[in-house]
Amino acid sequence: MRRGWKMALSGGLRCCRRVLSWVPVLVIVLVVLWSYYAYVFELCLVVYLILYHAIFVFFTWTYWKSIFTLPQQPNQKFHLSYTDKERYENEERPEVQKQMLVDMAKKLPVYTRTGSGAVRFCDRCHLIKPDRCHHCSVCAMCVLKMDHHCPWVNNCIGFSNYKFFLQFLAYSVLYCLYIATTVFSYFIKYWRGELPSVRSKFHVLFLLFVACMFFVSLVILFGYHCWLVSRNKTTLEAFCTPVFTNGPEKNGFNLGFIKNIQQVFGDKKKFWLIPIGSSPGDGHSFPMRSRNESQDPLLANEEHWEDNEDDNRGYPEGSSSLAVETET
Repeated sequence: MRRGWKMALSGGLRCCRRVLSWVPVLVIVLVVLWSYYAYVFELCLVVYLILYHAIFVFFTWTYWKSIFTLPQQPNQKFHLSYTDKERYENEERPEVQKQMLVDMAKKLPVYTRTGSGAVRFCDRCHLIKPDRCHHCSVCAMCVLKMDHHCPWVNNCIGFSNYKFFLQFLAYSVLYCLYIATTVFSYFIKYWRGELPSVRSKFHVLFLLFVACMFFVSLVILFGYHCWLVSRNKTTLEAFCTPVFTNGPEKNGFNLGFIKNIQQVFGDKKKFWLIPIGSSPGDGHSFPMRSRNESQDPLLANEEHWEDNEDDNRGYPEGSSSLAVETET
């Protein structure tokens, strides 16, 4: 009886947490709907409405995609089989368990390790983590190329939706900037007392205030993620250097500025501004410069010669390209 009561209470708490997790999203939606009403119906700035609606459509489209694109999980071949799981759990010696994971990982395209050099294993999902994959405690799952869990979209940002999240930030910045610049002239009129309507005064004042407030915070966040993309890093990798089979390497996934951008947005530039999936690969394996440095020592100094155009002259075309790892 007591056990059943505890299970019911635990289930109720989980349900409440799921409901409350949508509160930040609801706040954003209400602010956006109010800004739309104030801009379109109260101020009715006809000259600016066409461009405003174009930005608004892309802003809401990318926000929708960031919220409702499910995080991608590792496929079945990274999960332990039933027999392997039983053997692993029944084994009491940690060193034997560690060796079992090493033997299993040899069959997989896995090249990152824990800080101690062990195979990265999730004991909650019972799988060997692919490179750049992490377990999200909020979503209760392992997420491919996990960046972070964002409460403002109530979703985990990773391989499947990182492009949409970046676009959402970009269009949010543009949306706030457009509102602030077009409303500013009306704010001057408000300051001079030239706006007769009390309601218009309220909307002008708060539109400008909210737009500027969100613009500052979003520019900082967007700038940070642009830096991460230029280095081909996730937020988690920026705070904790990834460890490879040959040791820690903070630039292990850095392929150069253009290739790094293509790792998120794809090769076709016509899809870069549109919220449709175009990221290359399947999220289970990624190109790594560290695997080729032993074959081509110049790759170890790639960061240096990419920043110096003169050093690049005479270097054979295509010799800096990295082979993309494929699943075996």
